Order: sequence, then C-alpha cells, then structure tokens
Amino acid sequence: MGLRGEAAIVGFAELKPEKKPTRPALFSIEQWANLARLALLDAGIEAKEVNGLVTNAISESAMFVPATVAEYLGIEVNFAEYVDLGGATGAGMIWRAAAAIELGVADVVVCALPGDPMPQPPTPQPPRAPYGASSSAFGSPQAEFDIPYGNLAQNCGYAQIAQRYAAEFGYDPRALAKIAVDQRTNACANPDALFYGKPLTIDEVLQSPIIADPLHLLEIVMPVAGGAAVVLASKERAKRAKHRPVWVRGFGERLAFKTPTYAADLLRSPIGPASDTAFRMAGISRADVDMVSLYDCYTITVLLTIEDAGFCAKGDGARFINAHDLTYKGDFPCNTHGGQLSFGQTGMAGGMSHVVDGTRQIMHRAGENQLRKCDRAFVTGNGGILSEQVALILQGD
Repeated sequence: MGLRGEAAIVGFAELKPEKKPTRPALFSIEQWANLARLALLDAGIEAKEVNGLVTNAISESAMFVPATVAEYLGIEVNFAEYVDLGGATGAGMIWRAAAAIELGVADVVVCALPGDPMPQPPTPQPPRAPYGASSSAFGSPQAEFDIPYGNLAQNCGYAQIAQRYAAEFGYDPRALAKIAVDQRTNACANPDALFYGKPLTIDEVLQSPIIADPLHLLEIVMPVAGGAAVVLASKERAKRAKHRPVWVRGFGERLAFKTPTYAADLLRSPIGPASDTAFRMAGISRADVDMVSLYDCYTITVLLTIEDAGFCAKGDGARFINAHDLTYKGDFPCNTHGGQLSFGQTGMAGGMSHVVDGTRQIMHRAGENQLRKCDRAFVTGNGGILSEQVALILQGD
C-alpha cells in the first residue's frame, strides 16, 4: 500500500528571504497567485493545465479557502485541499498532491505557501494568537491548562525538550552548535540565503545570548518574509516538463498531540513512525539517501530528527553530529540551502523550503551547493512543538 512513485515535482518557485521586505505589499491571495505563476513558468506548464491545488490559510478568507483561491486564479479544479499542519504543512501538501495525481483525480497540482507579511487593516485588530499561544479561545485545552501556567510559545517548549534530553542522555552544547555552523556553511554558498557571506563558528554560537536555557540565540530560527510554491504532475505530463522529474516515492505522517503537555515522551517524536512508513513505502534504506533536509526551527529539532528518523540510535545524536560533516561538501549533507536557521524561516513557507532544497539537488540546480551525486532525498516537516510531523522520500530517474 502507498504511493507508486508516479507523481513528480516538476517545478518550483522560492522568493529570496528578506528580514525587511522590499517587495511590494500584496495580499496573501495575490502572493499565492504570483508564486503559482512563477512555479508554473519554472515547470514549463500553462495555467490552463492546472486541475488541482493545495493551500493553507490566507488572510482574505476565513472559510472556503481552496474555492476562494481557485476563483481568484480563474480555474476550475478536480482536487482542492486545505492543509493545517504548522511547519509540516509544506511536506504534507506534497504527498496529498501526489496521492491525488496517482488516483487519477488531477494531472497538475500547485501547492503554494505565501510567506510575506500581509498589508495591515486600517483599524487595529486584536492579535490572532495572544500570549504566543496557537489557541487561546475559550474552552480550548491550551487556554485552560497551558496559558495560565505559562507553558507558551515555541522557545519554552523546545527548551524543555532540550533540558529533558540533557537529563536522560546528557547534553553536548558544541555538537548542537555544530549543526548551526554546518548549516551556515551551506548558507554561505547560497546567494539567496539570509546569512549568505556571514560565516559562523561554534564559539560564536555558544557566546550568543541564552534565550531559553539551554538554547542560544543562534540556535533559534529567524522569521523572515518570503514564500514558496511547488508544481506536481502526472507521469505522462512530467515527461514533457522542463526539468528532471522528482518523484514522490514515499511519505509518512504522524500527529501525536497539540502541545507537549500531553506528549507521552518528549524525546521520541512523531517523526520516528512517520519516517518508518516513508522508507518502507519507498522500499529503500536510510543508507540509500544522498542528502537530508530536516526541519530545523531549533538545533535540538535536528538532533532529535536524526535520531528518531533512524540515522543513529536514540541518545547517540551528538556523537553522530560530531562524527559527520553536515555541509554540502560532507558525508551527511543536511539542509544544503542553509536550513531555516541560516536560510531564514519564511513563515509557513519555511517548511516548504526543505522540499525545494531536496528537489533542487535532485534536479541538479543547486549551483555552488550542488552535490556531486544526488538521486534521493529525505525531507521532513515539523509542526508545533514536535507535535505533527511528515517525512518524504524524493527520487530522481
């Protein structure tokens, strides 16, 4: 059961991350349309061929989002999906689009995630997520059991996980810092990365301010403006696309909880079973992948993903990181675009940047960062605080 690997990524578009946006301010639905246009141009596919779309929230529609987007684009589709998985949304979009194509529901599907700030309304509006909480509505478990006790937002949750890891397995701060440094090396070879041309050392990471013990400033992602879109096509249509098709060979998805308050085990994340499913579906082993692109909101996220996805034993992540070169020149290339830690986290599109990273390598379009050999990529998405996770296996011909 699962995918046959007969749907392919054939094009993508990714806006350069910007800390202070210089692009014209557009509504999110306008950004969606522009990203779709750019991705279709990249694929060499006309808009009239699109008969499927996958979207996330847009500011201009609280309901009926896919229909609103289709109407704005002036197209009719056979497949329309709304995905709400936080940072796992990008990866979650990809396998849903691939499944729809393999089922014969659609031939060309666009997945887009705007990441630029929206124009502000003329009158002040209350924040959507006060206190840094994702659900402060009356009656929600988070409002009742988390907010009153200060268990809020991301820094707090990931710091708790790192502290728990230290208590159970020990903590090597230099190994965690090395993740950020290796990814900065990748960013320094990617002109589109936010931190292009700004090398980093382990000591600089460890000398940066503690934000939530033991997490330093330079171990935490920087939110920036941007956006990304990906086009998937059927086997027949992919043959006529402009670039080497990148087949979606396997996927896994696991949702375990919403907030870590309810996690059965903070250190054994849902990416474990999701990865097992993806590798089993693709029929390959961990040793068969040429690169990994792992969701990296924090360095501790990367360490746990390496362990839970099966690249090393639980508790052995620091040793693995110290023993391997995670740069594009190394023996375990990880986040060759710089990762969100150094490429920048472009809102919800940050998760899609990992899909684009793996796709770009397999298409042999990574420029200076290009691996000498890349036919298979392992990609992950992570939503919430290790709450909802998606794994993908991407493969070239």
